[in-house]
Amino acid sequence: MIRHPSVPGKKALREEMKRRRFVLAEPEIRSKSEEICTKALSLANGSDTVMVYASKKPEVDTGSLIAGLIARGIRVIVPIIERETTSLRLSYLDDPSVLTPSTFNVPEPVGNELPASPRDVQLVIIPIVAFDRRGDRLGYGAGYYDRFLSGNRDIPKIGLAFACQEAGFIPSDETDVRMDAIITEDAIIWCGESE
Repeated sequence: MIRHPSVPGKKALREEMKRRRFVLAEPEIRSKSEEICTKALSLANGSDTVMVYASKKPEVDTGSLIAGLIARGIRVIVPIIERETTSLRLSYLDDPSVLTPSTFNVPEPVGNELPASPRDVQLVIIPIVAFDRRGDRLGYGAGYYDRFLSGNRDIPKIGLAFACQEAGFIPSDETDVRMDAIITEDAIIWCGESE
């Protein structure tokens, strides 16, 4: 594992970033999420099919992004968490109203699955707990997205986060998959450009 001196471990960093996110007020989350989703929608132009997470509080709210993609005729795929296999199953989403809080309180199309294949995904949009400008990210620690991305490395990867979730350095190892871009309310960060 790559580690800089005096950099907190993943667990401590994850908790710190969750704290930062939890102090954001609801109106702040709404307005920042709108900014982020507008940027993400512009990057999705030209894609036929986009995999995007259905958000839970206090993540970047992807409701307007999903609605915007569907309105533009872009097919939306959402992940479904399979705890037994610690993997993601994919489903098309034609109607966001079928999303119901499910595993880990993540909204999923329970009872309304339309099976999708990773081969259909042209762009994947991922939730982030913490990130750095190299494109390393921290999720919730279970590795669902890293496992999915490891098997589908050619899909462009965009992470969504609030600017307050940026860290100077995220410890990473060979199982971690870097983002191609990270979108915050302040900017679209193209990862690895400074390397």
